[in-house]
Parts: sequence; C-alpha cells; structure tokens
Amino acid sequence: MGNSTNVSRFKEVMGNYPTGVTVVTTVDENGVPLGLTVNSFASVSIDPLLILWSIDKNVSSYDAFMKNDKFAVHVLTSDQGDICSLFAMKGKDRFSNCKWELSEHNLPVIAEASGVLQCKKFKTVDAGDHTILIGEVVDIQSENKEPLLYHKRKFGKIPGEFYR
Repeated sequence: MGNSTNVSRFKEVMGNYPTGVTVVTTVDENGVPLGLTVNSFASVSIDPLLILWSIDKNVSSYDAFMKNDKFAVHVLTSDQGDICSLFAMKGKDRFSNCKWELSEHNLPVIAEASGVLQCKKFKTVDAGDHTILIGEVVDIQSENKEPLLYHKRKFGKIPGEFYR
C-alpha cells in the first residue's frame, strides 16, 4: 500500500470526481439476496454489451459475488438516496427495507431504479484489494429517470444546468 500521504491524496482526488451511484445484487448459494452500493461502474463494450464494476475483497458478500455467475446493476434515480444509504450500511437487512422482486434470471431487482442491467459474468480481474467484475448484459430495463450523483461522500441530483 502507498504511504499515508499518497493514500490521503488519492482519496481526496477520487472523492472530488463525481460519479453515478449503483446497487449491485445477486443471490448466494442458498438463494438469499445480497447487494451493495457501488460507484465503480463503467461501460466497456458495445459488441458484446459489457460493463464493469469492482468489489472490495473484504466485504461480506465477496464470496457470493465470486461464486455466482450473474449479477444485476441498478442505476439509481435522484430520489433513491435512501436505497444508496441502505445498501452501503453494514449488518443491515437491506432487502426487507426496500421494494424488490426476483427476476426471470433469478436475480434480485430493486423497484423504481432508473435502469437495471442483468448480467452474466464475463471475466474477473484481480486488482489489488479489489476484484473487477466484467459482465455481459443479458437483460435491460430502462425508466430513463434522472440519476443519482455521488460527489465528496454526498449524493444528490445532477445540477439543472446540465439539462439545458
């Protein structure tokens, strides 16, 4: 790991980079739904349709995401800050505190997201204290609602001037 000055500067620079907010879900080997808040999400390819996100190797759901060959990425709407916070909390029963249903792909899908990309695992890449998961999109739901923005450990709407 880098020295503490570099780690602090790295966190400062990355925290000042605005991103969207997603929740990624799957089920464990017993069919129990699992999910976590993720802002390390990006598109990768159009042919085939590929996306990526990264997961900390120390999170409690790490093994389930590594064992399951599919997951769903939810692009949250500007009014889903409560969902963002819920899935970022440790030790909370997340799914009993939100509306969701099991999809035809046997994935937990959270209601009212701006978009949901259900994916089969395409590839994983070891990346330090994280693993990058690349998924091939097999199902797309889109409500095309205003997304949730994350910046400096806070979230909210995209400022109005971006919509002119």
